[in-house]
Amino acid sequence: MNKIDKIIEYLNELYPNPRCELNYNKDYELLIAVVLSAQTTDKRVNQVTPILFSKYPSLKDLKEADIEELYAILRPIGMYRKKALFVNEIASTLHDEYKGRVINDRKVLENLSGVGRKSANVVMAELFKGPYIAVDTHVSRVSKRLGLVSENDNVLQIEKKLTKLIDESLLPKIHHQLVLFGRYHCKAIKPNCDNCKLRSICNYKKEE
Repeated sequence: MNKIDKIIEYLNELYPNPRCELNYNKDYELLIAVVLSAQTTDKRVNQVTPILFSKYPSLKDLKEADIEELYAILRPIGMYRKKALFVNEIASTLHDEYKGRVINDRKVLENLSGVGRKSANVVMAELFKGPYIAVDTHVSRVSKRLGLVSENDNVLQIEKKLTKLIDESLLPKIHHQLVLFGRYHCKAIKPNCDNCKLRSICNYKKEE
């Protein structure tokens, strides 16, 4: 069994049915939650989005929301002033230009306020099951430790290498699995190496 197959087998063992940990009920709610998750945790985002989407249950409500009230709701997640503007502007654009729909198009998504390549990849993989992988700190760390990419690779280089290594039909699932593996198992500090079946191919364990 080659390295990538071994990794996929173990990830399937640990996380057979991975899912996005951001809670959402509508497509645009996921998009907004992803934007809000920058520089904070999914757990914190999940604490504020029920309040946000309950008070403003439609894109029209969000685009007409009082900015000071958005500040108050989003304050716990940090960068709340900037993120409040992003929410307001995303809601306006989707409502006015795209009939309230989140479009499965990278250029359209990346033109939205607060949406970069990583966020667009998350949305296209989660909502549309497209062959995309979003490289966050967890995916980057795990990929480097397991020798799938080089230590000095940037996020775009990591994304391109993983896309070549992994069958495109598996990418949306592998994305979630790598995030969960990095978040709860192969952590930045005190990773659970002793109970990991990949320690024989892990650069972190060798360096240790």
